[in-house]
Amino acid sequence: MRLFLRFVQYVGVAGLSLITCTCNSSSKENRQTGKRYIRPVDANAAYLLHKGLQEVTDVVIYDIFSPPVASRIYAYTALAAYEATRWADTAKYPSLTARLRGFDAMPVPATNISRAAALAGLKAMLTVARKVTFSHDSLNRCEKEMTEAVAQSGLPEETLTQALDFGEAIGQAILSRAAKDNYKESRGYPKYNVTPREEVWNPTPPDYADALEPYWYTIATLALDSASQYKPPRPIPYNKQKNSAYFKEVQDVFEVNKNLTEEQKEIAFFWDDNPFVSHHKGHVVFNSKKMTPGGHWMMIASQIARNTHADAPTTAKTFALVSIALFDGFISCWEEKFDSKMVRPITVINRYIDERWEPFLQTPPFPEYTSGHSVISAAAAEVMTTLYGDNFAYHDSTEVPYGRPVRSFRSFRQAAEECSISRLYGGIHYRHTLKISNAQGKKVGQWVLLRTQTNPIVLQ
Repeated sequence: MRLFLRFVQYVGVAGLSLITCTCNSSSKENRQTGKRYIRPVDANAAYLLHKGLQEVTDVVIYDIFSPPVASRIYAYTALAAYEATRWADTAKYPSLTARLRGFDAMPVPATNISRAAALAGLKAMLTVARKVTFSHDSLNRCEKEMTEAVAQSGLPEETLTQALDFGEAIGQAILSRAAKDNYKESRGYPKYNVTPREEVWNPTPPDYADALEPYWYTIATLALDSASQYKPPRPIPYNKQKNSAYFKEVQDVFEVNKNLTEEQKEIAFFWDDNPFVSHHKGHVVFNSKKMTPGGHWMMIASQIARNTHADAPTTAKTFALVSIALFDGFISCWEEKFDSKMVRPITVINRYIDERWEPFLQTPPFPEYTSGHSVISAAAAEVMTTLYGDNFAYHDSTEVPYGRPVRSFRSFRQAAEECSISRLYGGIHYRHTLKISNAQGKKVGQWVLLRTQTNPIVLQ
């Protein structure tokens, strides 16, 4: 089942009969000889990077990484892929890490690897992935089979070895920066203490889980000067009086959730991207896993790069820039969340409107203001808009493996806006929060583009 989900996720609905995307797709058993047949793959094919991203996504889902942690995995793996793959044409694709914070100079290949730059990119990506995730079997299998497939394409063994060695060196250089971003140190910080006041966030039903990544704002940013560079205005002050501006926001969530249309429910489900949902049936509790919100946008980036026939360095550039926006977006958002500590709608509604009310979606375990989905989606949409153009219409099949139909969008910004309002439909964010969060995310995305001096991609 896992392979099938990965298959649909990679190719989308239209391509189901055209290609196979699991790592085993590059090989099959010969029924007569018992020998495995390896389908040749060009060493500079963007396919290698798409496959690498899908493998990373599968591991993120399998290991149940939280959305902020997943964004870190995507950022370092994608940057590694880019810094190696850009050697296909360094004049056109300058180093991104040289323009970001905290990176040492990247290694330089001893010989010309332009003929196998994408293979080096895949090696760099998987080298990093193995250090920042837990489940490595599929990553190892993917690297082995893709290397064998490239070898079957006729690439000289010496060039193959040089590309793999260079990819390893780039991966190690990226990991040296990752080791200094305060992630490891934050794992040992004290448990977050909840303040027993009604105007601040407290754990919510059904699980009453502890705060998720309360110290994420201490992680070193990649492009932003600091976690508070784009600190949003203060949220509407808590006020339980029925005619107050704050309580009107609460009432809005309650009324919207009472009268959800089928379309609004579908939008809420489509953008939920909760990596770990607990389902309660009487005394029975079971859990389901799926993609993170950052993973959703990385898959959109992959889909668009494929649909526009982007070459390997362009694909790697897309992955890297989107992932930087996601990473810094989460840090920016989490800085505000655990500063303002805004209470969730379910807490106030249960206390003052309807004690039995439940939101349409399960409330995640961290403060309400600002909205993580909204911030990172707006940031990613700014990057994608600059790269591929405004009013870029597309069909998003990312959620098909999770039982949701394809949705169509007029532009990346429209998709981000729909993702944002989905959190109101889900009953987990206030309308005013979503407006502020969109603005915050746009600033993050625009800064990433400014810091990296990114120009639009010229579509062929």
